[in-house]
Amino acid sequence: MLNNLKSFEKGLSFKEVEKNIIKYGINEIKIEKRKKPLSIFLDQFKDILVLILAVSTALSFLLGEFLDAIVIFFLIILNGMLGFIQEYKAERALESLKNYISYKAKVIRDKKLEVIEAKYVTVGDIVVIEEGDRIPADGILVEGYSLKVDESILTGESIAVEKDINSENKLYMGTYVVNGRGLMKVTSIGLNTKMGQIAKVLGETQETKTPLQVRLNQLGKILAVICIAICSVIVILGIIRKQNIYDMFMIGISLAVAAIPEGLPAIVTITLAIGVQRMAKKNALVRKLSSVETLGSVNVICSDKTGTLTENKMTVKRIETVDMSIEVEGTGYDLKGRILLNGRIVKNQLLDYIMMCAVNCNNAELEKDRNELKTSGDPTEIALLVLAKKYKEYIKREEKVAEIPFDSNKRYMGVTVKCGDSSILFVKGAYESLIGICKFYMCQDGTIKELTSYEKRIIAKKNELMCSAALRVLLMCMKFNSQDVDDMIFLGLVGMIDPPKRGVKLAINKAKKAGVKTVMITGDHKLTAFAIARELGIADSIEEVVTGEELQKDEKFIEKNIDNISVFARVDPLSKLKIVRLLKRKENIVAMTGDGVNDAPALKEADIGIAMGISGSDVTKEAASMVLLDDNYATIVHAIEEGRIIYDNIKKFVKYLIACNIGEVLIMLFTSILNLPIALLPMQILWVNLVTDGLPAAALSLSKGDENLMRRPPRPKKESLFAGGLMQEIVIRGFLIGFFATLSFYLPLFKGYNLKTARTVAFATLVISQLIFAFECSTNKRNVFSMLFENIYLLIAVISSFVLFLLVIYIPQLGIVFEVSSLKSLEWGIIIICSLFPSLLHNIFAKNI
Repeated sequence: MLNNLKSFEKGLSFKEVEKNIIKYGINEIKIEKRKKPLSIFLDQFKDILVLILAVSTALSFLLGEFLDAIVIFFLIILNGMLGFIQEYKAERALESLKNYISYKAKVIRDKKLEVIEAKYVTVGDIVVIEEGDRIPADGILVEGYSLKVDESILTGESIAVEKDINSENKLYMGTYVVNGRGLMKVTSIGLNTKMGQIAKVLGETQETKTPLQVRLNQLGKILAVICIAICSVIVILGIIRKQNIYDMFMIGISLAVAAIPEGLPAIVTITLAIGVQRMAKKNALVRKLSSVETLGSVNVICSDKTGTLTENKMTVKRIETVDMSIEVEGTGYDLKGRILLNGRIVKNQLLDYIMMCAVNCNNAELEKDRNELKTSGDPTEIALLVLAKKYKEYIKREEKVAEIPFDSNKRYMGVTVKCGDSSILFVKGAYESLIGICKFYMCQDGTIKELTSYEKRIIAKKNELMCSAALRVLLMCMKFNSQDVDDMIFLGLVGMIDPPKRGVKLAINKAKKAGVKTVMITGDHKLTAFAIARELGIADSIEEVVTGEELQKDEKFIEKNIDNISVFARVDPLSKLKIVRLLKRKENIVAMTGDGVNDAPALKEADIGIAMGISGSDVTKEAASMVLLDDNYATIVHAIEEGRIIYDNIKKFVKYLIACNIGEVLIMLFTSILNLPIALLPMQILWVNLVTDGLPAAALSLSKGDENLMRRPPRPKKESLFAGGLMQEIVIRGFLIGFFATLSFYLPLFKGYNLKTARTVAFATLVISQLIFAFECSTNKRNVFSMLFENIYLLIAVISSFVLFLLVIYIPQLGIVFEVSSLKSLEWGIIIICSLFPSLLHNIFAKNI
């Protein structure tokens, strides 16, 4: 398309670009309003229970309890600050992820093709648009080949609109090219586009909560009702016993705040956001938070071969004609390499035409700039240009007359070029699509003969041998002075290889051990597909390979045997949707990769749609729930592992927080039932809630995955968060913490200690037993070394919490504020025994559950 440019297609000069950007601005539409820091901070105080606590603080001040009011107010603000810091960091983390995808546009500037970020497209630019591209601005079509555009984003009409330079020549930002190619001249950018005008009236979109957050919200409401009921009982019992009404009121409110895990949904969001950022560093950009939960359930990955499992750096290795078998040396895009027939460099008229087809039936670009090779376009077409360069330093691209764009249904493309006074139609494509329309073949000297059944059998055998050697085969043919694709002259078969990506085989094996099956989807021949699948460890038998044709013919049989199929060969993009549905009918949780426009329906249908960040079209990225920034299969497995880690960590801190909250409520309930004095004062409860619960819970969200994480089967998608006996563990541990904290309060009183000392002992027991429990939540391993050192963040958090607690106990001024006394060795003996017993008994109970 860059050959023989018309004057208006030479593009803007760089000076004109600078001038236009200053005049018209950047090509961006910004309709999202970022949350302001003040708004995030104020949101921390919107919870009804925090508001109640604030009211109680005001009442304390009015009743003359100034110290209580000041301390509680300080703790409210401190809690709000911690929440603000976490949420602000999460907001920034999510915001930074948006920069990982920057849409690209191909523009012609100073007669050269440049690939730039879409936001730098400006008025007057000439933009190259191809199948799969998102149109970056409004403009007019100035040159087009079979161009069809999906404008449903603007019109709601699902049928693609045909575009031509005479009538339907207007193109709009945000729409997608679904077929053909063309050049457009930009007329409007940013808010001046049709999309921009619509954007002006759009409000902010509200983010929906993930299924896990919804379940936790529901759990929080249930716990709130239970806790408030218990608190009410405690307050009523205290009033009946003629205890100080103000004290009982404050204890009831502060206990409610401590007992209800109102922060759980926020912690989940923060954990997911941090996890998403961590995944992005490993080249997996998660676009929807709910996808992180689903990743842990995936048991089938349907992956494209080219570019995901393989390098997508094609190298031509063989050329087969009716009467020649030619070897091509070299690897990748290295221009060094000989073309050999029986060990000698070969050149003849037939190879001249094969190279003409390779260069002209081709939209890729290859340019040697000093010692650097610059390429753009499809890797298969780049490989053909490299082949032609190896054959002859320069092969002229003839003037293009017409083009038949590649179509995934026809599986071939064609170009008609001028050649002297005549024209030649060059066609390249799949063997199955073209061999039937070849009526002649060309000999080495350029003579043309009829293609009989004998020669066809030779060609078929050569095709089969190349496919069995894992070569991707293209058939090349031509025709003089006609644009009809029939009665073609067979030139030869070109076999190229695309080596597997480094680490992919190991990743496939790792997925298999994790109970995740890999299904390879490719447009390659059945034999080629099997050869590659066998090399990667995806398939062991040819029986595991099914073609797109077989899928169309007998869908019911395929559905019945879908669990035994590992490879789909000769599959068009639209068949991917069918494959996803067949797998989902068997209750599989499916991840599907895709890069083309036609992959979008399959990606939306899949439980996890995965788009290619490098080769993927914009529409595919929009439809996907995850984008691979490196187009590498191994990244999917990393993402699944990360998803499992995140879900496990959420379970860890949910287990920790709820069990601790139950323990805090029960100590108050038990002491009230036993007609004992109030065991803990409001500020002590608030301290436990803020420091002892908060710091370790945050650290638990940063735990590493257990060693057996990728050796256990995927989690069922609808499995409860509390499955596997987790709720029993929480209730048992919460009861034990509450019971022994109550015992630690009772024993000093029984021994004749004063109430202040007894409260200090109970306070210390509650703190230490919870800190011990935090280590148990961090890992399934039961050896002390693993518990202490497997999560260094937790060790730091626990030490920090304990040191802060010691400061409260042993600094006299803080002792006055929190109404605690210094502890002696006998009290510490009670504390240690009552803190260790919940752990010892819980482990005994856990073994017998």
